[in-house]
Amino acid sequence: MALVKYNNNSLSSVTSAANFPAGAMTLIKTLTASSSSTLSFVDGSSDVVLDSTYPIYVFKFIGIHASTDNAEFGFNMSVDTGSNYNVAKTTTAFRAYHPEDDSSTAFGYVGTFDLAQGTGLQPLSINQGIANDNCAVGTLHLFNPSSTTFVKHFIANTLNNHSEGTAPAPVDNYIAGYGNTTSAVDAIQFAYSSGTIDAGTIKLYGLNDS
Repeated sequence: MALVKYNNNSLSSVTSAANFPAGAMTLIKTLTASSSSTLSFVDGSSDVVLDSTYPIYVFKFIGIHASTDNAEFGFNMSVDTGSNYNVAKTTTAFRAYHPEDDSSTAFGYVGTFDLAQGTGLQPLSINQGIANDNCAVGTLHLFNPSSTTFVKHFIANTLNNHSEGTAPAPVDNYIAGYGNTTSAVDAIQFAYSSGTIDAGTIKLYGLNDS
């Protein structure tokens, strides 16, 4: 995203807020869960755009609450407008956590998160709790999903409440990898490894490259 630097002289000449750049990120679609088994963004369906219009797509996770304790929130990709969510993915992940009672801390690679040509759900949160004040938040960047030349890279960062151990803990998760396909990815689906998405909002944005 391009940054614009203003000085006092340029600001003094502004006569309307409309003179400022509108920004490069455009909200495309908002989905809100209510005991939903999945939330899906399918190109061409319900005003969703997931094609060559934007080179980068950004998903924002807000207050994602699980219905089942220790479930993992994740996503999968489709190359046939949602008929199948089974794109092979190769990924890597690391995390940090710190319990409320300061009983332990950890930082490191998470082998249970990574996939080696796996076609299942890619986890984005780990062992999420279901207390009323527990949720997951974060961001997923998907790069150039419409390409028919390159694999489909993504980077994600999420934060969730961990349900295990002697006390609740925030877990900071970092996941990256690629969908190993040169077909255009035209749908993304979010779900938990078990149970439903009890509540929460996912927003899809398109990000211009200039």
